Amino acid sequence: MKRGNGLISYEDLINYNVAWRQPLISGYKEFKIISMPPPSSGGVALVQLLKSVESFPVADWGHNSVKTAHLLTEAERRAYADRAVYLGDPDFYSVPVAELTSNLYINQRMSNFNPEEATPSLNVKEGTFTMVESEQTTHISIVDSQGNAVAVTTTLNDSYGSKVVVGGSGFILNNEMDDFSAKPGVPNMYGAIGGEANKIEPHKRMLSSMTPTILEKDGKLFLVVGTPGGTTIITSVFQTILNITEHKMTMQEAVSARRFHSQWVPDSLQAEKGAFSKEDSVKLVKMGHAFKSRGGLGRVDAILVMPDGRLEGGADPRGDDTADGF
Repeated sequence: MKRGNGLISYEDLINYNVAWRQPLISGYKEFKIISMPPPSSGGVALVQLLKSVESFPVADWGHNSVKTAHLLTEAERRAYADRAVYLGDPDFYSVPVAELTSNLYINQRMSNFNPEEATPSLNVKEGTFTMVESEQTTHISIVDSQGNAVAVTTTLNDSYGSKVVVGGSGFILNNEMDDFSAKPGVPNMYGAIGGEANKIEPHKRMLSSMTPTILEKDGKLFLVVGTPGGTTIITSVFQTILNITEHKMTMQEAVSARRFHSQWVPDSLQAEKGAFSKEDSVKLVKMGHAFKSRGGLGRVDAILVMPDGRLEGGADPRGDDTADGF
């Protein structure tokens, strides 16, 4: 730090402590959802998304159909609008987790959903009660022979972090300061909007989208899932879970399936090549969705416990990911 004229002192490092937090636990149909709490926005947003689509016949509509894509995009816009305003470090800001993930609140958020027309992001605001990182992240999902499961996501933020290697150590310093909201209402380098809840303050932990998640069914382990991908982490995990629970894909099929992403601002539907047919793309545009093509979304690595107890690993072909058993 001294060599690079950095701001962090030896005392800052000495005063840092790891914070152990209780996982966010909720439900989706017959599944128990165990995910990451604030200061990650991942768990809250994931639960919001799953509950937003729970009452709709997504399985009947089909994977990446016009109706499914429209519904998921509208739900994502609402969840990311809440993320920008309400999510931050709970040690500094009273994050209304229970309210944000309640059925009553989410039903109210989806009450103005129009199945025939897209809602411009300009008209989508945060809800009322009665953010901000890159894609250079790493995830690993593990299940051992006794059925213990771990989902771990870690990040440097931007590619190679700050691009500074600590002399003689071999590790790179991150640039996680970009995960804070430097100026409320102004997008960061990845287009995500932040607010007062995630403003920069001493000793504060920045907001993230990391969403390492474990699902249980009938009290038993069912799925371990997570991914890198910045703000696209949440939607990648969300769609992978739906691929398994609604579209009855195998684990590898669920991981490999084409994905799409919307995050309120910028007002666009970002889709991988081949995510939609030409005909469906035209229909979505006519409904008011502005398309933006892009490369791979996320690099999901997940493990599914099959009915006979065997494990199926899904490694994302978008990267050099691998599924191994030993």
